[in-house]
Amino acid sequence: MNWLLVIVGAAVGAPARYLTDRSVQARHDTLFPWGTFTVNVIGSFVLGLVTGAVSAGGASGHVQLLLGTGFCGALTTYSTFSYETLRLTEDDAWFLGAVNVVGSVVAGLGAAFTGAALAEAIWP
Repeated sequence: MNWLLVIVGAAVGAPARYLTDRSVQARHDTLFPWGTFTVNVIGSFVLGLVTGAVSAGGASGHVQLLLGTGFCGALTTYSTFSYETLRLTEDDAWFLGAVNVVGSVVAGLGAAFTGAALAEAIWP
């Protein structure tokens, strides 16, 4: 049963990542990878919210598998983040590469903490 929850979550998360990435990136005429940045921040927020809900007893471990492992695992992408950062540096866009690294880490952690804090507020 657990593996099925992960598969179902991933089956929704992967196309959501692709569609969100393409939609966001189409709105920005820049080298900066806004699409990947967006899906990673959204995924960090959702994972923080789900983890916080499970820790507070507001959601089950099955929800963690479905949304946390499956959906967020397929939605977020460390490999694409790494590749796009490498591509920026190879294109001599060192500043954008550094902004991508620092911005992604700060925004991702901030989103995860915000999600967890929201879960604590909802399920005290």
